[in-house]
Amino acid sequence: MRTRLTTILLIHAISTISIFYAEACTGLRLIAKDGGVVIGRTLEFGLDPKSEVLVFPAGTKIKSSLPDQSKGISYTSKYGIVGANGFGFDIHADGINEAGLYVGLHYFPGYASYNQPDASKYEVSMAAEDYGTWLLANFASVEEVKANFDKVFLVENPLEVLGNKSLPAHYVIHDKSGACVVIEPLKKTLVIYDNPVGVFTNSPSFDWHVTNLNNYMNLSVINVEPFDFGGQKLRAPGEGSGLRGLPGDGTPPSRFIRAAIYSQTAVKQETAKLTVPQVFHLMNNFDIPVGSVRDVVKTSDGTKVFNEITSWTTVVDLKNLSYSFKTYQGQQVCQVDIQETLKAAKGKIRHISMETEFTVVDVSDKFN
Repeated sequence: MRTRLTTILLIHAISTISIFYAEACTGLRLIAKDGGVVIGRTLEFGLDPKSEVLVFPAGTKIKSSLPDQSKGISYTSKYGIVGANGFGFDIHADGINEAGLYVGLHYFPGYASYNQPDASKYEVSMAAEDYGTWLLANFASVEEVKANFDKVFLVENPLEVLGNKSLPAHYVIHDKSGACVVIEPLKKTLVIYDNPVGVFTNSPSFDWHVTNLNNYMNLSVINVEPFDFGGQKLRAPGEGSGLRGLPGDGTPPSRFIRAAIYSQTAVKQETAKLTVPQVFHLMNNFDIPVGSVRDVVKTSDGTKVFNEITSWTTVVDLKNLSYSFKTYQGQQVCQVDIQETLKAAKGKIRHISMETEFTVVDVSDKFN
């Protein structure tokens, strides 16, 4: 594990950033004809989160990230885990375990609610940022998650630079059978929802997003046929007329609708491996380039403008156990083989850099 001092400094760093930079994560699921489940997800942030691929082999001893670790959970990972961290934390914001379970942590401002520390529950207490890793470390399926999701106690982890507030988070969980659930800390209680649509964004709560889908039941990927309107022949001016009205802004409700429509209408590929590039293409619809989403904040140092970008995109193949990613800077796809990486880790916590550079392949003289 990283040193305690380093962890504390990084908590302060991410908390300072979180005041100004709202995460705008989007996730979706496709299932191939061979039954393979593939998950796509973006992470948006106003600064580079310095994410790494964090590798936890089975048997890793894990403690909560609470400042006083004697007041938090301590356990040993049953399964090996591979996924992305942020700002140097040894926790997974996004990841898969060797049994084929996926967990994604998404930002949940205005709704997440945690308990105050309780001495009678120290042995099962953890901060919100610990919960995803705990799920990945202990369970192999959504069915197991359903049976155990509320056996821990999420507590406030107040951060001075966040105005003594905790990091708001909620979670989406997929397994290799295609099952999916959402877990949200609402009114200091963990609430679980089945998620047959398989998509996920941010606030409001998941049940609100599902209800909001009803407002878009008219959308179709089939173009509208020309028709007679009072003797005037009306026809669409171009392709895509069936999706006229699809929201295109960056808010969580609009991204949820787009993710639902794109994932539900995607053409099934023969295999999970062929679905991986398809999911990357779908996730491109949620890319935030620098400058298109801005936060203007007045600080003691004057007015500052913060630009949110898509820091990275991950695509996870639950059938073939691969974890693929691309970053804002690089765009080329990098892939980690879960089983090979866990084997190569040799029982130790490992970190793989996600930093990539934009590269161009010169094909000027590559004639057929």
